[in-house]
Parts: sequence; C-alpha cells; structure tokens
Amino acid sequence: QVQLVESGGGLVQSGGSLRLSCAASGRTLSVNAVGWFRQAPGKEREFVAATSWTGGGTLYADSVRGRFAISRDNVKNTIALQMNSLKPEDTAVYYCAAGRWYNDYDVQKGYGMDYWGKGTLVTVSS
Repeated sequence: QVQLVESGGGLVQSGGSLRLSCAASGRTLSVNAVGWFRQAPGKEREFVAATSWTGGGTLYADSVRGRFAISRDNVKNTIALQMNSLKPEDTAVYYCAAGRWYNDYDVQKGYGMDYWGKGTLVTVSS
C-alpha cells in the first residue's frame, strides 16, 4: 500500500501562483508513476500532470502546459506541482495519484493509478 497526503491548496487571485505538495509513504518502490489530477465542481476528474517516479517521461495536459510544473523528490518521497499564472478555470480539488506507467494514454486516463490522496482545494478568484 502507498499513502498519499496532499497539502498547499488555498485561495489565490487570478495570475497568482501556488505550490502543491504530496507526501508519499508506504511501499513507494512498488510504483513508477506519480501524477496530479483535478476535479472541478460538476465536472469529471481530469488529468493535470504526471512524471515517472524513477526518472524519465513527463506529461502535461494541454490546458496547463507552460504554466504548471511537476517534480518529485525520491529522497523525501514527495511530489510537487508548481502552478503559475493561475486562472479561475483552474479552480478544483487537486488529487495526487501513484501507480504504474503502462503508456501515456493510460496515465492520462488514470488507469494504473492505484493510490489516491484525499485532495486539496484550489480556488482561483477573478
């Protein structure tokens, strides 16, 4: 089992920045993919970004590419999401996820992400 706990959410004005963090514990050696997803009120969960836990590929949703950056620290077992130039449409609950990277399509769909945090709310005011 892998436990994931997100932090860093809050209220920010449009154009501002926030940094989310996800602390991973447990059998982290069993996963090779970590990522962030989000769910806005009344909408389905959507992919935000993912990276290999062991080094390698990184993926971003088109809506956040160039504004958000995902990073990981294998020593501290943390995953971060730096969010810049935030927009009101970025408002959502952000979830950290971990699991297996089978292919890029599956990662973006959340397939293989066996472990999920409880989420942290990000609100961007206009």
